[in-house]
Amino acid sequence: MGRMEPLAERLRPRSLDEVLGQPHLTGPRGLLRRMLESRRLASMVLFGPPGTGKTTLARLLAEGVGKPFLHISAVEAGLKEVRQAVERARREGGLVLFLDEVHRFNKAQQDALLPHLESGLLTLIGATAENPAFELTPALRSRLRFFPLRPLSETDLLTLLKKALTDPRGLPGTPYEEGALRLLAQAAGGDARFALNTLELAASFGRVDEESVREALGSERFAMDRGGDHFYDLVSALHKSLRGSHVDASLYYLARLLKAGADPRYLARRLIRVAAEDVGLADPLALRLAVAAKEAYEALGSPEGELALVEAAIYLALAPKSNSVYAAWQRAEAAAKAHPEAPVPLHLRNAPTPLAKALGHGRGYAYYHEDKEGSFAQAYLPEGLEGLRLYEATGEGWEERVRERLKALRERFRATP
Repeated sequence: MGRMEPLAERLRPRSLDEVLGQPHLTGPRGLLRRMLESRRLASMVLFGPPGTGKTTLARLLAEGVGKPFLHISAVEAGLKEVRQAVERARREGGLVLFLDEVHRFNKAQQDALLPHLESGLLTLIGATAENPAFELTPALRSRLRFFPLRPLSETDLLTLLKKALTDPRGLPGTPYEEGALRLLAQAAGGDARFALNTLELAASFGRVDEESVREALGSERFAMDRGGDHFYDLVSALHKSLRGSHVDASLYYLARLLKAGADPRYLARRLIRVAAEDVGLADPLALRLAVAAKEAYEALGSPEGELALVEAAIYLALAPKSNSVYAAWQRAEAAAKAHPEAPVPLHLRNAPTPLAKALGHGRGYAYYHEDKEGSFAQAYLPEGLEGLRLYEATGEGWEERVRERLKALRERFRATP
């Protein structure tokens, strides 16, 4: 009897319509869907956390444009494998090369791809959980499109788990409890592969209930659910303790999560979110430190790298707090939605052609460094939106210092005719 494929492989989506969690890419207006509809596939990098569908999307894209698909891992491959891929592409009239962990390729290996991407012989789809801007050379980046993938929501994971228990390719007929699926969806942290692999193990006990899910997850992960403390309750407590500047509570919940088996990379992303959303411009260095902590963990791994997360958590808890960036962006999005067609003032428009210049684009623009008074005297917002105020500095940290400058600038704009 042949070896059965893992559940995650058996349930791999067969079309973009089956892909969950990435509507910004696969929905009716998503760029990946539009590429398939036009049958014109650009070289790209798909980047995001594990279990979000990078390999699946690469395969669907290659199938959708009718090109051969070659999957290699940058961890194991080198220049030899690149040359072999090029030779196969020449024989078959083109090839989609899926390069997993693309950030592991060094400069020489990345440079070897360039002429074949330029000629169109190879269409590269790279996949990485890292930020590609830090690892790929400028020459390679300039030839690629970048598409971020998001962790799956708990709702998406519940949908996937229920499908696995009813789909003929999955585990049809397996008895299950709704609460057990919710527990698993919470513990998976947005990772579809982990959720399905754990479900398959839980189902091997004959029934998917909370006991079998806890057994499949392992005793360490149960610490997140004992006494009703679900994973996202602990994450919420960590975030709110950081926001509330309670350093001891922040460290306690961070330790609970790490000891319970939470993915440190997920927690690192949460720290970055706190830095951007809750510390904000009260301490502009907080975001840099949070990103550095994530990179340090990825370089060191556990347990040494966890100290970088601890350092970031202490810094964020003690930092002054401001949500002015978050609030300003919400107001900006609302204004853009309410006034989507407000015309850009003529003097601010681009004038790349003689026709644009003849229409008045760019005419009368006052360049700040040459004419400060003229710069303040000209309009920047569309007609009808004069006086729109989106950003308000708080009295916390760095923003306390810029609040007076912001006030003076707005008064100066108001004073101009």
